[in-house]
Amino acid sequence: QVQLVESGGGLVQPGGSLRLSCSASISILSFFAMGWYRQAPGKPRELVANITGSSGYTTYSDSVKGRFILSRDNAKNTMNLQMNSLKPEDTAVYYCNARGRYWSVWGQGTQVTVSS
Repeated sequence: QVQLVESGGGLVQPGGSLRLSCSASISILSFFAMGWYRQAPGKPRELVANITGSSGYTTYSDSVKGRFILSRDNAKNTMNLQMNSLKPEDTAVYYCNARGRYWSVWGQGTQVTVSS
């Protein structure tokens, strides 16, 4: 069973930065893809950023493009999300996701709050 553990959430002022990390229990190169999702209160979960397993190709939602950077450390089996120029509307629980051919696994989520 693949396990994902997120870390790095917290409270930050508007315009600030945070770095989220997702640590996997197995090699992340074995995944078809990994991604960061977020869910704000009363809203559906949305994809924030995604990276493919083989090529490492990244994509971002329009709402975070140019502000967030997704990266991975294959040796540490870790995926990171550098979040810059944070806005109050970025406030949400952020979830790490990993997908294989027939399965999908979620982390427990980490709260990000952007407020002055």
